[in-house]
Amino acid sequence: MASRELADLICATLRQSGQQAYLVGGCVRDLLLDREPADYDVSTDARPERVQELFPHSVAVGAKFGVILVVEDGAQVEVATFRQDVGYSDGRHPDRVVYSDSPQEDVRRRDFTINGLLMDPATREVHDFVGGRADLAAGIIRAIGDPRLRFAEDKLRMLRAVRFAARFAFQIEPETLAAARNIAPQVSQVSIERIREELTKLLTEGAARRGFELLDETGLLAVVMPDIARMKGVEQPPQFHPEGDVWIHTRMLLEKLQPNCSTTLAWGVLLHDVGKPPTYAPATGPGTRIRFDGHAEVGTRMAENICRAFRFSNEEIAQIESLVANHMRFKDVRQMRRATLKRFVRLPQFEEHLELHRLDCLASHGGLDSYDFVQRFLAETPPEEVRPPRLVTGNDLKEMGIRPGPKFKEILLAVEEAQLDGRFSDRPSALEFVRSICQT
Repeated sequence: MASRELADLICATLRQSGQQAYLVGGCVRDLLLDREPADYDVSTDARPERVQELFPHSVAVGAKFGVILVVEDGAQVEVATFRQDVGYSDGRHPDRVVYSDSPQEDVRRRDFTINGLLMDPATREVHDFVGGRADLAAGIIRAIGDPRLRFAEDKLRMLRAVRFAARFAFQIEPETLAAARNIAPQVSQVSIERIREELTKLLTEGAARRGFELLDETGLLAVVMPDIARMKGVEQPPQFHPEGDVWIHTRMLLEKLQPNCSTTLAWGVLLHDVGKPPTYAPATGPGTRIRFDGHAEVGTRMAENICRAFRFSNEEIAQIESLVANHMRFKDVRQMRRATLKRFVRLPQFEEHLELHRLDCLASHGGLDSYDFVQRFLAETPPEEVRPPRLVTGNDLKEMGIRPGPKFKEILLAVEEAQLDGRFSDRPSALEFVRSICQT
């Protein structure tokens, strides 16, 4: 069953039992914009226990807030009881809710006018109590009611305003923008995981550059990602970076990120030059240039700290670190020994390394020679040559009378290096190679 089908069924069932029921929020907005909603939500005057009575396959995912998740045949829809929210002492969730029979009251507690629309799924009639349709037509993100109050209630709404404005190419209404600027420092009250989720969506929805420019414009960037804000004004050598400073360069990469790209690629792009501000060294005279010596190594450590602070998984941290650590190696690929190049392209998720390098080039000097070289190498080199079977094991070394110890690793690495260089491809030759290096 599709989510839309389930949402229609829920509304029909609730109405047949004498309740009010509407599609609400982002799904209505997306339908009016001729976009496919990612999910569907239903709003009703039915109390949570009544919803669960009508839909036995349901879970009280937000019992405190009157939210029931209805699950049927692989589809799921959240059903929320009309309510008023009372108090937001944690700056994120209401302290308590008061159930209501009025859809108007329910809508007025929501964040933005474009998310405050109701739709009768049977007739597609839209109920608009907050001016959401006009703002959709005008391309405006406007808080419902007093924006200072809306943002004070839930600080995450400031990041959501930025994300919606970027995603839909809308403008943030002046009073809403001013309110965000005024309390931007308070966004730090939101859990780091929720901030990470919003930033990841901002990076992967296809409008990352505009999103980060709005983060900067609202003052949120300096709070949630100060290391990115420090890129502004950090000049680069024009012979390699004619586009301008590190902030301009990074935004140009963000602009080229494709919608629905992976989380790790997106964060790798964002952080690949995070080590440049602390390693900046100006030109000291004629014949010298701006330098960022060791910026990849410094940036790798910074990326790890940033990702750990945002509580990414260990696997995500490892990949983002690797993207930052290896992004400068592409300049050397044409001079690499064959074994070194094979090891390089064996990096996990190497396609992300390639894509980061491509974007890095397109956002600077524009040359793709190294990218094309690696692409040809991958096309022309059989996979079994890049990842050949092991020809010599530790047991082989023991049988040859070599005692286990540090020497083992050195010998096995030497064998693999010679094999990757194409010096031999069979076991007898590999064993003979071991004998030869042990005699020297």
